Amino acid sequence: MAMHIGKVPGFQSYLKEGAKHYQGLDEAVYRNISACKEFANSLRSAFGPNGLNKMIINHIEKQFVTSDAGTVMREIDVEHPAVKLMVLASQMQEAEVGDGTNWVVIFCGALLEAAEDLLRLGVAVTDICEGYERALDKALELLPSLVCYEVKDFRDIEKVKEGLRTAVMSKQLGHEDFLAELIGKACVSILPEDTTFNVDNIRVCKILGSGLQRSQVVNGMVFKRETEGDITQVKQAKIALYSCAVDIIQTETKGTVLIKTAEELKNFSRGEEKLLEDQIKAIADTGAKVIVAGAKFGDMALHFMNKYGLMAVRLNSKFDLRRLSKAVNGTVLPRLTPPTTEELGYCDNVFVDELGDTTVTIFRSEGNDSRIATVVIRGSTDNYMDDIERAIDDGVNTFKGLTRDGRFLPGAGATEIDLSQKLAEYADTLPGLEQYAVRGFATALEVFPKALAENTGVNATELVSKMHLAHKANGKNEGFDLDAEQPATVDVTKTKVFDLFATKWWALKYAATTACTILKVDQIIMAKRAGGPKPRAPQGSDDES
Repeated sequence: MAMHIGKVPGFQSYLKEGAKHYQGLDEAVYRNISACKEFANSLRSAFGPNGLNKMIINHIEKQFVTSDAGTVMREIDVEHPAVKLMVLASQMQEAEVGDGTNWVVIFCGALLEAAEDLLRLGVAVTDICEGYERALDKALELLPSLVCYEVKDFRDIEKVKEGLRTAVMSKQLGHEDFLAELIGKACVSILPEDTTFNVDNIRVCKILGSGLQRSQVVNGMVFKRETEGDITQVKQAKIALYSCAVDIIQTETKGTVLIKTAEELKNFSRGEEKLLEDQIKAIADTGAKVIVAGAKFGDMALHFMNKYGLMAVRLNSKFDLRRLSKAVNGTVLPRLTPPTTEELGYCDNVFVDELGDTTVTIFRSEGNDSRIATVVIRGSTDNYMDDIERAIDDGVNTFKGLTRDGRFLPGAGATEIDLSQKLAEYADTLPGLEQYAVRGFATALEVFPKALAENTGVNATELVSKMHLAHKANGKNEGFDLDAEQPATVDVTKTKVFDLFATKWWALKYAATTACTILKVDQIIMAKRAGGPKPRAPQGSDDES
């Protein structure tokens, strides 16, 4: 007998009960655009040097106060599938360039807003997407002609500093010169001959107390730890590195020893001590003066290390141990065996210091051949130092970008206004409906000077019109003058406000591609969530008195 299936309308005929489905312009496309616009607008107020902070309390109730869009997106748990696409595009920007995450989200939101107006006028989604793709190709073609500054010598700190200022200024307005110099010094000091720069070789150590101006760069590594033994300073130190504990070796299998006399007991413990002393002495005989271990130091081992004049440093993190091995050019050994000459690391100075009320152990290289540099940040609160760390991270990533491509574009909204003007002219040459989408793309670019003006507290519409006039009269380098009380423009080559070419190039690409992907979604099908109903809240017991 055939199974009887009643008539079920639409999608419910083949989906599990409880599944949701939206389709068409009103239900799917406009709904997606609305969610993306809201998300972009919430991050827009954090854009630029005068961007406002967001207070985020994540799922484990850790609090963040920051204007860094990357941190905001990482810590809020985005649920909407279309908004997730914007977050993914921003994360790709972070992975590729390390900066411009907010730019991608804001521009994607502006493109979707322009598309919404065109959809309501009756322009098809396909025409909008084709227009956006043509506008993107034209914008990427125009970008190289807007270059206004280039760093060719990556070891010239003054030149590098000017390139890093703007990336740091967007997070820490007022401290950009000091921080750009710190980052420039740290990056140039470890830049290898082949100029393949690795961002992991710049470490940040945050020490509470004092002020930001007391921050410094250390050629080597800084750990917020004391040494384990009595020795607190060694110069021209050979270093033995171990991932195991420095202690009496415990056997893997249990053993039973029958001891009949006190003499046997004394001899048994003396044999273990003799074995450990021989191991420590063998390490000291190799010329090693510092032992770094990834696990504990036993009391007996510390006694013998003090006896033979060895410094003991314990690192809890295997990543720190790996970085230190790279910094001192040593090999991490898995067992407590004497290292060979090739396995020993070397450091000019290993010493314990006190910064504020924090005791630190410093591995410092005196010459210019350091492989790792540490930026020691001082500040009054942990939250403030976290924000400084994000600014340093942006600066280091910008340095990595300029070692690949040293070209810079005019900042302060100048690039966006110039592209907007040229794309509007380009739209007039197109015959079909695509010209409306290209003009929408050009209008969307104006969102950046508007956001800068709104966050600074000046009239955005007046500023954009002034910038358009200035670009027609004076050329491509006229940007928003941040210091003026009224909307005004300034030549950014004089104020040294530059954006990395690679940041803008990738951001345009990711934002436009994501906007087209979101527009092409005409149906949303959500399967029923796994799991049963949520458990009820516990009720008070009747017999409680």
